[in-house]
Amino acid sequence: MEVDYKNIKVIGFDADDTLWVNETYFRDAEEEVGLLLSHFETPNKIDQELFKIEIKNLPTYGYGVKGFILSMIELALELSNNTVSNDVIGKILEIGKEMINKPIELLEGVEDVLKELSKDYKLIVATKGDLLDQERKLEKSGLLKYFHHIEVLSEKHDTNYRQLLKRLDIDPESFLMIGNSLKSDILPLVKIGSQAIHVPFHTTWQHEQVTKKEANDSDYKTVKNLTGVLSCFNTLN
Repeated sequence: MEVDYKNIKVIGFDADDTLWVNETYFRDAEEEVGLLLSHFETPNKIDQELFKIEIKNLPTYGYGVKGFILSMIELALELSNNTVSNDVIGKILEIGKEMINKPIELLEGVEDVLKELSKDYKLIVATKGDLLDQERKLEKSGLLKYFHHIEVLSEKHDTNYRQLLKRLDIDPESFLMIGNSLKSDILPLVKIGSQAIHVPFHTTWQHEQVTKKEANDSDYKTVKNLTGVLSCFNTLN
């Protein structure tokens, strides 16, 4: 079914794994920590326990590298029954610092898409994560000039989006969201009457995954990459 974007005036973009690479670094870090803790547990058990701790800590730490590292330290203490060495804790902290200082790797076609869409639409960023870290990444990305507004949300539920659009005086029917997460970037927008385009990333955090039924019961468009978004608007020009 063809989706009509004629009423769209404002386009929102997720940041991590939509504009630049992010989740890959978390998976690499998990692998490194798994090796550091391998004499305490199996890799599969380490992954399972880390996920449980991360989800438990989300209300306290929120999303982002800092909360992730604190959760990994808690994991090391739990798996070792508080016997893990200072050296291992130090290495986990170093992994976190390396993650924060990673260069920004823009995904293919990102700047071309933003440059083109910014000619006819107001663009905003609506992302989750640590405020300082996300501000830093946006600054390093060189993309700030394309956006009218940057919003770092504690969560991305339909209520959060409703509040954001109301505050920015944006009619939900004139808003389109683009992102890689069905759970955070797509389904909540469909629920409030906005449009959404799903741009899958090759890896997705377990917490962001949805069931096939949830995905199939909503009306949104999927494109292979961000460049494919432009083809959705070609018929309007």
